[in-house]
Amino acid sequence: MTSKHWTADPDGEVQIKKTLSGPSSVPPRTIHDVFLATVTAHKDSPALKVKRTNRWASWTYQQYYEDCSTAAKAFIKLGLQPASAVCIMGFNAPEWFIADIGSIMAGGIAAGIYTTNSAESCKYILSHSKAQFIVVENRIMLDKILQVKPQLPNLLHVIVYNDHVSKEQMDQNVMDWATFMKIGIDLPEYELQWRLKNQKPNKCSTLIYTSGTTGPPKAVMLSHDNISWTALACCQILNVRETSDVVSYLPLSHIAAQIIDLHGPMACGATVWFAKPDALKGTLVDTLQEVRPTMFLGVPRVWEKIQDKVEMQINEMKGFKRALTKWAQRIGTDVGEAKQNSTELPRGYWMADRLVFNKIKQILGLDRCILQASAAAPITQETVAFFQSLDIPVYEIYGMSECSGPQTLSFDGQHKAGSTGKSIPGSEIKIENPDRDGNGEICYRGRHIFMGYMHDEETTGKTIDKDGWLHSGDIGKLDKNNFLTITGRIKEIIITAGGENIAPIPIEDKVKQYAPIVSNCMVIGDKMKFLSLVCTLRCVMNDAHEPQDDLDWISLDQCKRLGSTATTVSEALMDPLVLNNIKKAVQEANKQAVSNASKIQKFRILPEDFSIAGGELGPTLKLKRRVVMTKYADIIAEMYDDYNDRPPPPSSQPEKMPDHAPMPSAASARRPESDSSTEDKIIAQHLDELSLHLDRERIAQSLPSGMRSRTNSQLSDGSGPPFPPLQTQL
Repeated sequence: MTSKHWTADPDGEVQIKKTLSGPSSVPPRTIHDVFLATVTAHKDSPALKVKRTNRWASWTYQQYYEDCSTAAKAFIKLGLQPASAVCIMGFNAPEWFIADIGSIMAGGIAAGIYTTNSAESCKYILSHSKAQFIVVENRIMLDKILQVKPQLPNLLHVIVYNDHVSKEQMDQNVMDWATFMKIGIDLPEYELQWRLKNQKPNKCSTLIYTSGTTGPPKAVMLSHDNISWTALACCQILNVRETSDVVSYLPLSHIAAQIIDLHGPMACGATVWFAKPDALKGTLVDTLQEVRPTMFLGVPRVWEKIQDKVEMQINEMKGFKRALTKWAQRIGTDVGEAKQNSTELPRGYWMADRLVFNKIKQILGLDRCILQASAAAPITQETVAFFQSLDIPVYEIYGMSECSGPQTLSFDGQHKAGSTGKSIPGSEIKIENPDRDGNGEICYRGRHIFMGYMHDEETTGKTIDKDGWLHSGDIGKLDKNNFLTITGRIKEIIITAGGENIAPIPIEDKVKQYAPIVSNCMVIGDKMKFLSLVCTLRCVMNDAHEPQDDLDWISLDQCKRLGSTATTVSEALMDPLVLNNIKKAVQEANKQAVSNASKIQKFRILPEDFSIAGGELGPTLKLKRRVVMTKYADIIAEMYDDYNDRPPPPSSQPEKMPDHAPMPSAASARRPESDSSTEDKIIAQHLDELSLHLDRERIAQSLPSGMRSRTNSQLSDGSGPPFPPLQTQL
């Protein structure tokens, strides 16, 4: 079965939703059409840069195009059939891009595989896509493929782009990148041109395999037009151009990285700089400092890690430096509100920028950045507020693989606190069956909507309706200005035994807000008589992103505040002070519950944090609720054992959580207040009263005589940082 709006056939075609006018009226183009236009306009401009042997190697757009053409010819010569898949697994590199675009130019379909996938997961994707080729980064990933290769009859060749290949491996149809590229040199040009001529904008070019939080991953089919239209639309909205610089480090198997790193820059001639493979283990900021990108996209966990390091440095400041930074943060918060409301910037902004904001941006490598964005998962408003206090607004992008990445965007001049922005021009959005508060399922339609799930007509038909609307499964509402706010997800809605519909995410966010020592938590209660919660403590992660027993600095700080001497997760689990702290957080969250059924009755602290390695988190750090339910089934069952035949307590009964001293607010718990010394108070008071012009003499004269010489030297002419350099590692 097929529809004009969708197909499950990788060689099928769909209707392009082109309009008579506006952003959706632009002529459909293949990915090659877009690439060729950029090469014609910017052939000598830098396209790709990667550091090898401690020096930046560079490709111009002309060289980039030629390498993609050579790779396409090699695929054709080695037997790639039109509409057949080429899988790619490895860290971001020019070869990843060249293999992807080369396979598309050859008439194939590109499909990324996460580097964290097991051999069995790789086998599923290679088998499901019927891939004829896979390109891998090194021997570690090659070993995964060779384990399952005998069970993959369609797989013709394996290509390794950043490692050596042994003679024994060559006998198994494995070749290195140089050998692969040499094969493409001798193929006649007309064979490639024939493949290019037969491509259509409404046919599949790329597969994005979802993370599979509720079962095997689904293959999202994206057409040439899906990607080319979305990439060009994003470039126009976000003002990405040939002078823009992007750092590529997020997994290219994810649609966000494909649009931001690969297809967006290729559509407008921007330069892509590749981070080191250990970017998320500590070297990302080093690359940012060197490149100074004009646009930076991070998943929430990346922003949180940067936040933790910056906060730690600020909290270690003393005296004047601490007071100055705290004063600037108050200014930064006011700046965000002024920009959102289109009002005049607050008094003191120029000075705060010169003395604090610009210094921090330089240290982070974001001083040239005109857009800092977060995507792939919800980011907490606490993290957004923290970066806004440093004049680093982090704008949310909302979407999914099924809409080629973005559906709503926020950016300077078009944002609202707590919102994910407005729909990209040329697309449609509606709220299906809204309740009295305006909350309903978010649906969207346009040229960015995917073709369908490959080989899965049933699921595709449930996702795209007869009128072409994509049903996202997310719950949200639109305000009068069409700003979208996400309020939940249909599949995550808990329906209790009493029939109450409860969104777990707001509850989980509140618990983490009131107990900063908590890293992750999950509400449980589907078909149960009451809600319970499992949570984990913040801890140190090793280089493989596996949780360790040592508490991280935020947990250590919280333990110190509670009077606890715990330094490890094991010790904290046995400490009643930590237990009582989390009990109080649950109690505070319960005070804001919309109903008695929405209150947490029991909770347990798990022995280790959630992680990708542990299976509880997906590649983009989304929580896999079903995995948690299975993995910790015994602990969860124990919470309900005593209640199997007992109804939940009526609202007239007191809560089971014991009373404790009031918890500090989230801001004060995570970001301790400045020292309350008289000296700091005087400095903060006088800084608030400064004009927009730096006048050291006036500051010195207004302070007590014993502080004048020190204040003069610390302010100097604004060229020195008001605090020690931040650590460069995330």
